[in-house]
Amino acid sequence: MKAGYELDIQHLKYFVAAASEGNFTRAAEKLYVSQSAISKMVKSLEEELGVTLFDRSSKHIKLTDAGEILFSRAQAMIKSFESLIAELDDLMELKKGNLHIGLPPMAGAQFFPKVIQEFHQKYPNIQIQLVEDGAVKIENDVKTGALDLGVVVLPVKDTLFHSFSFVCEPLMLVAHPSHRLSGRQSVRLAELENESFILFRKDFALHDRIISECLQAGFQPKVINESSQWDFISEMVTANLGIALLPETICRQINQKKISIIPLIEPIIPWHLGIIWRKDRYLSFAAREWIRLTQLLIKQDHKCF
Repeated sequence: MKAGYELDIQHLKYFVAAASEGNFTRAAEKLYVSQSAISKMVKSLEEELGVTLFDRSSKHIKLTDAGEILFSRAQAMIKSFESLIAELDDLMELKKGNLHIGLPPMAGAQFFPKVIQEFHQKYPNIQIQLVEDGAVKIENDVKTGALDLGVVVLPVKDTLFHSFSFVCEPLMLVAHPSHRLSGRQSVRLAELENESFILFRKDFALHDRIISECLQAGFQPKVINESSQWDFISEMVTANLGIALLPETICRQINQKKISIIPLIEPIIPWHLGIIWRKDRYLSFAAREWIRLTQLLIKQDHKCF
C-alpha cells in the first residue's frame, strides 16, 4: 500500500455506491453520473491506495479482501463526514453553539435584556454564558480568549481589538439633597476637591478614569468606599456618606426625591461603551449574530465628548 495517500470523500462515495450495487452502471444511475465517471473514480482510488478493490472477472463486480475492509470503513467515514456537514450547517444557521460574553453590571442591566431575549427566542439552542465583571477584567478576558465578546468602556488602549460603540453619555454628580452643591445648574470637577468620593472598584474602568480626571483637575480624590454595584453606591450617597459620579442612564433609575443629580462640566467625563473582540481570532457565527442584534436593538450614539 502506498504511503502518504489521501482519501477524497467523493471517491469513497462512488466506491461505496459501486460496492452496494455490485455494478458500475447502476451505481452511476443512482448517483446521476456517467458510468465512466464511476469507473475512473474507483480506478483512481485503487491507484491511490495501491490495492485492487474490485474483482472485475465476472459480470457483477465483487469486492476483494482489501475492498471489504475499505467498504466497512468507508461507510462510517461517509456517515461521519455527513454528520460533520450537518453540524456545520447548524452553526451556519445558528442552531447550536456556545457564546461567552462579558458584561459590566451597569451595561448588562440597562442595555442588554432585550438583546438577550431576542437572541434566545431566535436561537434557543445556542448556550450563552454571561459573565458580570468590571470592564478592565472583561477587556483582559477578551484578550486571553476566555471571552468571545466583551462590553467595555472605550477607548481601549490595546490595538488587538475590533470594536463598535453603542452609547456615549456624560457622568453626572450624584449628591445628597442637603449637599452644598445641590440645586446648582452645573458643577466643575475642581469644585469637588474636598469631597468624599464613592467609586466603582478598581476592576471597573470608571475607577481609574475618574481618578485620572481628578488628578488633571489638580487634586487627589479622597475615596472612602468602592463597590461593584451602582445601586449600592447611590444608597451610600442617599445616606449622605459621600458623593459619586454616575452615568446619565443610571441617574434616571435613581429616586430623585432622595438624591440630587447635577451635570458635571469642565471637564465633561464620558461614559463611552462599546463591544470589543479580538482582531486575530475567528469570530463565530453566534458572536456575529449577537453583534448584529446589538446594533439593531440598541440605539447607537456615536457622538462623544
